Amino acid sequence: QVVESGGGLVQAGGSLRLSCVVSGGTFSNYAMGWFRQAPGKEREFVATVNWSGESAFYADSVKGRFSISKDNAENTVYLQMNSLQPEDTADYYCAVELAPTVSWSEDEYDYWGQGTQVTVSS
Repeated sequence: QVVESGGGLVQAGGSLRLSCVVSGGTFSNYAMGWFRQAPGKEREFVATVNWSGESAFYADSVKGRFSISKDNAENTVYLQMNSLQPEDTADYYCAVELAPTVSWSEDEYDYWGQGTQVTVSS
């Protein structure tokens, strides 16, 4: 089971931290990813982290503003989002890849959460 939380309404320039708790399996073996889907658009890659949490990659649109982290003791992955802009408004999805290495492609992910909504007002 993959459950996201932490979404909400925030003003431009503000911050939010999304959390994703995974139950079942061996979380410490898995890479994790965050994706988002804005209204009327396709889902897009946001960030990914490897099994240990030591290697992370970001979409250019969020680089320098968002940070992904993984807590294997808590079976949780986080997405810290700073300097939010209206264009960051979307449903954010957490995904589990049953492999240790990072991936930018949603096709590589095996389990998905239901999403959490983020709205950034101008």
